[in-house]
Amino acid sequence: MNDVLTALTQVLEQRKNADADSSYVASLHHKGLNKILEKVGEEATETILAAKDAETSGDNKDVIYETADLWFHSLVMLSHLGESADAVLKELERRFDLSGLQEKANRTK
Repeated sequence: MNDVLTALTQVLEQRKNADADSSYVASLHHKGLNKILEKVGEEATETILAAKDAETSGDNKDVIYETADLWFHSLVMLSHLGESADAVLKELERRFDLSGLQEKANRTK
């Protein structure tokens, strides 16, 4: 699984400075963080709606598709901020042996 994230991170970095007319990722970077965040929000909403539909229909195809879009745009956001999927994976790894309730309590201190 990390191979996919590694490859995608490399592609996103390559396209970050590409011509905005030839690359969707470059066009997002060119438009700036607010446009990228708008796309993350849009994809989050679409993911939520797809999940609600999936619970009713029993078909997860659309929620998987929308989650992929959400992850993709989140990775573009991270790239724009000079981060990568690896930073998120390291944070998840740090939390691995930590209770979710304990982790949440630690954030409020």
